[in-house]
Amino acid sequence: MCQVCCRRSPQPRISRAQFLKLVGLATAGMAVTAGCSGGEPTPTGPGGRLLIDNVRGLTMTSDGPLEFSSLLVEADGRVGGLDVGNAGGAQRIDGRGRVLVPGLHDAHGHFGQLGATLSQLDLSGTRSLDEAMRALRDFAAQHPDRPWVLGRGWNDVVWGLGRLPTAADLDAVVPDRPVWLVRVDGHAGVANTAALRQIGITRDTPTPPGGNVVRGPDGTPTGAFVDAATDLVEGHLPKPTTEDLKQNFLAAQRKLNEVGLTSVSDAGTSAAELAVLHQLAASGELTIRTNSFLSYDAYRELGAQARGDSFADDMLRVRTVKLYIDGALGSHGAAMLQPYSDDPGNAGLPQLDATELRNRVTQVMRDGFQVATHAIGDAGNRMVLDAYEAALAEVGSDLRHRVEHAQVLSLEDIPRLRAHGIIASMQPVHATDDMNMAEDRVGPERIAGAYAWRTLLDQDITIASGSDFPVSSENPFDGLHAAITRTDREGKPVGGWYPQQAMTPHEALRSFTLDAAFAAHQEKVLGSLEPGKWADFVLLDQDPLDPPPGRARWQTRALQTWVAGRRVGEYGDL
Repeated sequence: MCQVCCRRSPQPRISRAQFLKLVGLATAGMAVTAGCSGGEPTPTGPGGRLLIDNVRGLTMTSDGPLEFSSLLVEADGRVGGLDVGNAGGAQRIDGRGRVLVPGLHDAHGHFGQLGATLSQLDLSGTRSLDEAMRALRDFAAQHPDRPWVLGRGWNDVVWGLGRLPTAADLDAVVPDRPVWLVRVDGHAGVANTAALRQIGITRDTPTPPGGNVVRGPDGTPTGAFVDAATDLVEGHLPKPTTEDLKQNFLAAQRKLNEVGLTSVSDAGTSAAELAVLHQLAASGELTIRTNSFLSYDAYRELGAQARGDSFADDMLRVRTVKLYIDGALGSHGAAMLQPYSDDPGNAGLPQLDATELRNRVTQVMRDGFQVATHAIGDAGNRMVLDAYEAALAEVGSDLRHRVEHAQVLSLEDIPRLRAHGIIASMQPVHATDDMNMAEDRVGPERIAGAYAWRTLLDQDITIASGSDFPVSSENPFDGLHAAITRTDREGKPVGGWYPQQAMTPHEALRSFTLDAAFAAHQEKVLGSLEPGKWADFVLLDQDPLDPPPGRARWQTRALQTWVAGRRVGEYGDL
């Protein structure tokens, strides 16, 4: 599997005037509704203060790990102190010896997309084309009224198929209405014949720049589309309503809170989605802090007026723009300096030329936004670093810019991240997801700069960890497990895949907490449990850094999730 960003599903268009009207209505109510009021009522003592006592607390700070046994929460939802001698009559809550850590922050996920996929066909667990087609047949039968059958998560590598699926494969089980199934990495998809016919895709349909319309020997599209070519289909999918977007966010945040996440960097927010997030933040319905990366389309629609470091007591931040330079490793779309080892005629699919990338980066920096650019291949990463260096020299910027994924780097390019303070936003689960094909794609020499966490950390480069959900599991303990062990859930391969690149347990926790907040310019208010910061924390059923015998790190469960000193979810007995 590849560390990649989901291509955006169709969104309702929203004008600048509509956005400002919606945001104006939302922010008008913030004075009375700001903060996290969507959680469960929590008993409080005099002045609304709480003492979470009898815990095994651990937080990463700029000075290193800090352990504690009690946490004082002030009435405003911020940390009052750790192991305070006098709690001043605060209401005591017995933590029953459970492990308490800061709420985890997924530094790269797709918030609304996760919610949307919950109502679609999930093919992520299928092990063969036949199994996937049975699931498609059953799902279509269960949803006869849907005009399109939508799904995602298939992986031709896991299937051992040796090719991308085709319209003919889908036609065998659903011939009568359009079907669109997105690959696990979000950078390829397959449509059935009914979909191709409805859209009007034929042998004469041109291949768009930065994409691939897979064709048979006679030039007829097979039904598979890669990277920019997927827009030929996705532009025709049913568009969600504003209420759909709201319900997507609410469904997604329930899943995210349940696995111990209290913050997410949303890697590609549309203008319509941002308006909904403003409304949810203002009403107190948002229970996961959201650092929104505007999609490039949203940035062009809204401009600098969308910026804001903190809305609704840090529940929403909008100061980043998301760009793309290449595709995915799994579908041979990542831009490589030399052709793929297993596809010698192909060096990937750059989405922009160097001049256009530089122009976009320069304009985004000039408008006061952080730039976060998707780059998978070593050529893609080099193009991004070149563009950042040129833009910084031209306009300057006091923000920390990011490379999203930084998956395959030329070893000579790695020091350039440190030289310019560039954040490596990486996804530990993808190393273990991708180990079934990564070295086939890049060969034994280039793999030295792939998923190279230890190499980056040893050069003092900040890694902000995420998952790229729904591409991979949204559970951060899967990510911690992969970061520390370099193995999958089954403990394979024994000893870890290139184990010399593993993180230490404390580094892994920091990458999902303090360093993820640092990458979002929120380290002064989030990321650690220190006085004055928000009391965002989770109580766990085991120590994820040192689990008991017979238990793996990924098996860690959140028992309670708290945001701004309010319990937003309870999932088991303490």
